[in-house]
Amino acid sequence: MKNENSNIMDWDDTIEKDGKEFLILPEGDYTFTVTGFERGRFPGSAKIPPCNKASLTIRIDSDEGIAHARVDLILYRTLEWKIASFFRCIGQKKHGEKVVMDWSKVIGARGKAHIRPRTYIKDGAEHQVNEVDHFLEYDPVLLFKEAEDADMPWEWEVS
Repeated sequence: MKNENSNIMDWDDTIEKDGKEFLILPEGDYTFTVTGFERGRFPGSAKIPPCNKASLTIRIDSDEGIAHARVDLILYRTLEWKIASFFRCIGQKKHGEKVVMDWSKVIGARGKAHIRPRTYIKDGAEHQVNEVDHFLEYDPVLLFKEAEDADMPWEWEVS
């Protein structure tokens, strides 16, 4: 097993890896796997008070390659439709059905979403990210492919 301390850096270590380039996908419908879930707080806005939010990281499989996106689901009743859409998309809810949100089954879940690039300005520079425009209805065929360790955001080495 890999020594966890071998990745720890010292203040004067040499660095060379620039990081991965982010793949920006053309607008379209793509299959995704949820690879990350964090509980957080929405700070509030003019229309929504401070409340809980779920931050999801998804891995998007495409002909162009592997891409990623983040999705925040704000736990507020006027946005319940978006949360319900997500849970329907991954097969944990049916139309008209009352369900308790089971966040423990979200990582590794697969679904399909309409993705579009979103442009924003930060520090005077233009950037793009993949954005989930909306979730698509559940497709039971997606259940047959289980998430692999390679789908997850961490690296694992067996020695």
